[in-house]
Amino acid sequence: MAVLNLRALAGGRILRGSQPFGLDAAATSGFLAEHGIQAIVDLRSELERSLVPWLVHDADAPAAVVPPAVELINNPLDPNAVAGSLQAVETAEDLGELYLGWIRIRPEWVADALRPVASGKRTLIHCSLGKDRTGVVSAVGLLAAGGTEDQVVSDYVATTENLPDVLKVMAETWRLSVPSTPAEYFSPDLMILQSPEAAIRHFLAGFAQEFGDVRAFLREAGLTAVEVESLGNGT
Repeated sequence: MAVLNLRALAGGRILRGSQPFGLDAAATSGFLAEHGIQAIVDLRSELERSLVPWLVHDADAPAAVVPPAVELINNPLDPNAVAGSLQAVETAEDLGELYLGWIRIRPEWVADALRPVASGKRTLIHCSLGKDRTGVVSAVGLLAAGGTEDQVVSDYVATTENLPDVLKVMAETWRLSVPSTPAEYFSPDLMILQSPEAAIRHFLAGFAQEFGDVRAFLREAGLTAVEVESLGNGT
């Protein structure tokens, strides 16, 4: 299988995508080499990581399939434990407000996710679907790199086309690991499983009102001035 919902941002310095569905050590090595990935920022919770782990440092793998040195950074955010429940999301505006809640409470989480990019590493940033947590970090990273709000919106809604395939694979993965998981948890009718333009527009408007300049936000969140400047070197 593969990392799904995959695309490049910020002049190719950021790759965003889903978790590594069905990749063994050899496939992982091939994927990382193919895309020139030097760091992986995993935004998933411990439970999510245990269900679909990265096989980047597989001590039992033959030397021929051990990937090149890749920094694996676990930077978790459990959506149900920070700023409200996913089940409470009913409208696109609710979804955008959920995103704002994450960065109000955990601004350092965004800064930490972008730090390897600022250090010059081609970085894969992902959560489970590569939609919400990944979407928030990608939006901030793209703005910091000099991207426009319309570019952020276009990137966010690009997930819509990929969601049927991602949700199908996600449902199969969870049913294997947690057979009791209800099928309706993966219904595309759920707002939490959609990527509407209104959600990211709400997030961007709220971000501008509350935090103003994205680079100032990242400095306040823990990046150095040099790191923030590095993020701005090319879109």
